[in-house]
Amino acid sequence: MNEALYNRAIIEAARDKRHAGRLEHPGGTATTDNPLCGDRVTLDLEGEAGRIAAVAHKTRGCLLTQAAASLLAAHAVGRPIDEVVPLRGAIRAYLDGTAEDPPFPELAMLAPVRAVKSRHECVTIAFDALAEAAVQLATEKPS
Repeated sequence: MNEALYNRAIIEAARDKRHAGRLEHPGGTATTDNPLCGDRVTLDLEGEAGRIAAVAHKTRGCLLTQAAASLLAAHAVGRPIDEVVPLRGAIRAYLDGTAEDPPFPELAMLAPVRAVKSRHECVTIAFDALAEAAVQLATEKPS
C-alpha cells in the first residue's frame, strides 16, 4: 500500500459503511466505472422537497474510491439536489490544481491524490455517479 497516498483519514473514510448498500426505492440511481482499474460505484438517491433525503452506495474499488463514495454520501444528505451536481466539476478542479480548496472540507484528506493524476478517476467516479443520479432525481415525476 502506498502510505503517502493512503493516509489514515482516507483509510478510516473507506471503512465508513453508514451509507453502504442500496436504497429500496431510489428516485435516482447511477453506476459509474473506471475501466482502467475496475472500480465501480453505484449510487442511489431519494429526495424530498428538493433535497436529498437518503443516499446509499455500492462501491467496489480501491481505498480512494471507497473513501470518496463514503465522504460524498455523508455530505450529500440534506443538501439541495441542484447543489450536488456542481461537485463533479469542483472535485476535478481541486484534483488538477485549478482550485486551491476542496469542494467541502472533509475532502482535504484527498490532497495526496492531487500529485498522482492516474488516480484522480478513483475519486471522481463517485462524484460522476452522484451528479447523474441527482439529475434523474431532479426530473423524477411524483407518483
